[in-house]
Amino acid sequence: MRAAEKNLTGALRKTAVAFLILGMLPAFSEDGYELWLRYRRMPEREGSYRDCLKNLLVPGKSATAEVIRKELRMALPALSGAPVSFLKDQAPLDQNLAAAGCWKDLEAAGILRPGMSRQDPGDEGFFIRMERQGQQRILLVAGDTDVSALYGVFHLLRLLQTGMMTDSLSVISLPAVRLRLLNHWDNLDGSIERGYAGRSLWNWSGLPPDPDPRLADYARACASIGINGTVLNNVNASAEILTSPYLEKIEALAGLFRPYGIRIYLSAQFSAPMILGGLKTSDPREPAVAGWWAAKAEEIYNRIPDFGGFLVKANSEGQPGPQDFGATHSDGANMLAAALAPHGGVVIWRAFVYDTSIDPDRAKCAYREFTPLDGRFGSRVLVQAKNGPIDFQPREPFHPLFGAMPHTPMMLELQITQEYLGQSKHLVYLAPMWKEILKSDTYVRGPGSTVGRIVDGSLEHHVLSGMAGVANTGDERDWCGHPFAQANWYAFGRLAWDHTLHARDLADEWIRMTWSLDPAVVDSIKSMMSGSWEACVNYMTPLGLCHIMQEGHHYGPDPGFNRAARPDWNSTYYHRADSSGIGFDRTTAGSDAVSQYAPPLRDLFNDLETCPEKFLLWFHHVPWGHRMQSGKTLWEEMQERYKAGFAYVSGMRNTWKRLKNELDPERWMEVDEKLRAQEENARVWRDVCLDYFGRFAER
Repeated sequence: MRAAEKNLTGALRKTAVAFLILGMLPAFSEDGYELWLRYRRMPEREGSYRDCLKNLLVPGKSATAEVIRKELRMALPALSGAPVSFLKDQAPLDQNLAAAGCWKDLEAAGILRPGMSRQDPGDEGFFIRMERQGQQRILLVAGDTDVSALYGVFHLLRLLQTGMMTDSLSVISLPAVRLRLLNHWDNLDGSIERGYAGRSLWNWSGLPPDPDPRLADYARACASIGINGTVLNNVNASAEILTSPYLEKIEALAGLFRPYGIRIYLSAQFSAPMILGGLKTSDPREPAVAGWWAAKAEEIYNRIPDFGGFLVKANSEGQPGPQDFGATHSDGANMLAAALAPHGGVVIWRAFVYDTSIDPDRAKCAYREFTPLDGRFGSRVLVQAKNGPIDFQPREPFHPLFGAMPHTPMMLELQITQEYLGQSKHLVYLAPMWKEILKSDTYVRGPGSTVGRIVDGSLEHHVLSGMAGVANTGDERDWCGHPFAQANWYAFGRLAWDHTLHARDLADEWIRMTWSLDPAVVDSIKSMMSGSWEACVNYMTPLGLCHIMQEGHHYGPDPGFNRAARPDWNSTYYHRADSSGIGFDRTTAGSDAVSQYAPPLRDLFNDLETCPEKFLLWFHHVPWGHRMQSGKTLWEEMQERYKAGFAYVSGMRNTWKRLKNELDPERWMEVDEKLRAQEENARVWRDVCLDYFGRFAER
């Protein structure tokens, strides 16, 4: 079943973009707008399933059912080269048909009959199965809701587009986590914090009544990979988004996204009662403050009945929060959750805090601040932690909060936009990084207590669960500023649905849908993508180094930076290079950050001889002459890593040049130019870092 699920998921993504093609593009445009939803002719293969794609029945009258019909009407002729026709409800079963709809509609249409077993994939999951009625074959796609059926249709289309469809298909697929969200760091003026693909997609001036047609394409793309929620605004939130004029605009967006199963969430500024309500305090323990938020929640739900809830950044990087009034994070989160509870909303409370007055090691701060609150957050609250304890670095060990708060649903925050990994100029496929985190064993309940099992709620039996990805979309034509950055949006959605999927398999799906079905082309591009993250780590921050990027914009190296207003904003704070060695001592003899991990990880990380080399300088201050597993000294190994990272980028560029005649010229040229810039930046990283660190190592 797992293999079939994998195949199905690939088919779904293709479907999502069929709408976009007909509505927005001339046929076969290759400017990157179609994302992974390029509907092109599928491989010619024998199979009775092909006959099932000619006559279609999509019962139901909901907006989502109409979305399904439109998607199939656009996708199937493009994929098969043959026209399709839609049957009316109660159509006779002596014709081959593909049925897509929720259970109640299939039952009402007489499709589900005795002998056809009903399968239960849950309220968002779906099943796809070939059924035989006499000599006829019927391809069933269904779930318990219209939206689950939409997910199933997208999955089917992905299978068709990747050539993975078979007559014996039988798949049940259900999401691993309940909340699968994109976090947009968009500001109300149209700018995007850490955005590298143009300006915000949300055309506030046109809402309502004239939303940008591109917003429907965005919703289709998200639905095609199972994303079910969007946080519209920056976590560094403006209270203005909670005012009536903006809520009217958001209501229009919610109506546009609803047929695709996407709920709206908002980042809420904690001091909004003072800014908007004229209150003298935002203390969550004050009845007037709680009353203001309850009234605001009522106003929002009157407009948007399926509003998802609030995302909150509080007492972090200057943002206001409950600690300003002597209250705790749990006090603030629970007050907001109480306001949302009558309407079914949730509060997502970010754990990105690093008050170094609590502990001089920034990596320890969030753990020390949040673990005493475990069990004090209400049932409608999730705590959202980044994948690592610093800040979306090229590589970090998993955040020690995962496993340390068993009584609190922990939501994983990943960054799709490549703030620290070359932004939209570098080809860096992030799925291997995310898989490394999700597969990491915390050992808090013994072996097998992976971050993935904590995030999906199965380890501690939490009902609420979620994954969030900081979005990399903007209004540039190709959405993400780099054709290959689209793969990270795609991979995030797929992993949020099923975190057991393999990074290489997801790359294979995406390449087949986005670039080519030619096996040689697929293998060449996959070889580029598969090692691109490790190469980025090597030419930026090998062996456990971190945060040595240039200040502010975080593009390019500056390992010697030491002029910031606070110590932990300096590069030198993190690497601590001197004539004796390099690295941050987080052992029991140093900051003791290792003790925030459960044994045996604590002991593994604490010992210089057993600490994984990929985290060596994260946990240890290591002598330059220390012998590595390769037999080289630490300094020799660092030189090799920086050189290998640069060499990999040069190799990617050479591979890409060999594909020039196999791909469309527009996108090929864009990627070629990006790879040229990446190669030059990797060269700068190598030369600057080796020159700087060499001053200490070679004394």
